[in-house]
Amino acid sequence: PQMSRKKVLMLGSGGTSIGQAGEFDYSGGQAIKAMKEEECEVVLMNPNIASVQTNTDEKSTTKPDHVYFLPVTPDFVEEVIKKEKPDGIIISMGGQTALNCAVEMYKDGIFEKYGVEVLGTPVPVVIDTEDRQLFSDRLNEINEKIAESYTTTTIDGAVEHAKKVGYPCMIRSAFALGGLGSGICKNEDHLRDMAGKALSVSPQILVEKSMLGWKEVEYEVVRDHLDNCVTVCNMENFDPLGIHTGDSIVMAPSQTLSNEEYHMLRETAIRVVRHLGIIGECNIQYALHPTSLEYAIIEVNPRLSRSSALASKATGYPLAFVAAKLCLGMPMTEVINQVTKKTQAAFEPSLDYIVTKIPRWDMTKFENVSRQIGSAMKSVGEVMGIGRTMEESMQKAMRMVDPSIA
Repeated sequence: PQMSRKKVLMLGSGGTSIGQAGEFDYSGGQAIKAMKEEECEVVLMNPNIASVQTNTDEKSTTKPDHVYFLPVTPDFVEEVIKKEKPDGIIISMGGQTALNCAVEMYKDGIFEKYGVEVLGTPVPVVIDTEDRQLFSDRLNEINEKIAESYTTTTIDGAVEHAKKVGYPCMIRSAFALGGLGSGICKNEDHLRDMAGKALSVSPQILVEKSMLGWKEVEYEVVRDHLDNCVTVCNMENFDPLGIHTGDSIVMAPSQTLSNEEYHMLRETAIRVVRHLGIIGECNIQYALHPTSLEYAIIEVNPRLSRSSALASKATGYPLAFVAAKLCLGMPMTEVINQVTKKTQAAFEPSLDYIVTKIPRWDMTKFENVSRQIGSAMKSVGEVMGIGRTMEESMQKAMRMVDPSIA
């Protein structure tokens, strides 16, 4: 149902750290612009003063009505809710920090206490995608393939599960950003060390069968409350599975998928997103076997992610802008694409060019950091090259990362 409510609280991304900051600034700024168009009063919480969305300059198109430079934690958010009395809250534009905060507040009944409606994807759906065990159960309901994996909350539990899946195995932490606490474990000693680190940042870890060397592919999917669902952009990682997306070269559209593989993964993406009940934007990641049609779903992010900013710019489809309107209860057919000014948001963009994203690392600032890339993100920025051929877009991006590559 269309939202007649006028006052919306939006959670920003929290302090600057690897994996969150500028990338969520873009999506948050777009969302503010979309909500202002619908005549909403926007209250923003974001402690990062160096971001565009917190700019209160009159000329800024992404200017919120009220800005609170406060940490995005349940206590502070509750204080702002008490003071501002918003009608609704948007939680999908501030990355993992905002999601985790909202999940905690939902469990404590704070939204219900103050009568604040969560706009967009409902919190139980967020929990279904973030809690690895629930996610696995939900996918099994529609017979979708997920990597063989087991959840645990202890180091000894992880060792037991590793015996079932065999070494090398992969561990991931639940509710984490940027692959924090994840990695490939070669043997039991390595696993104990990694599991200890992972459990220090997360309440739950997942021990997963390693699919090292498989292709990693992701789709950006948008869905509204009327169940209209489109895939906006598909991307393929240049690096195989085992390297975090934030640390790999990524190309859009995918370069090595056959028509059959592309459509198989696209149909799966739509089926999964509909089954989970996501409203707005999300991103689904797959592992695809290099020589067969075997695939597994790695994860679904029920929020705007780093890839969303890349996909928006690569396709000319403003994902965060559209997602914000869908969160307000508008159907996709009524949202007009801001770039073309003619097509509705229900049109899938098609690309006649290739976009290459290359990450940038800053190793000089961090001494004694291993220069090996793996499943936890280390890059501090990224560049994008657009070209008619793979070679052209790759070379443009390379020169942007390092001008000495001529």
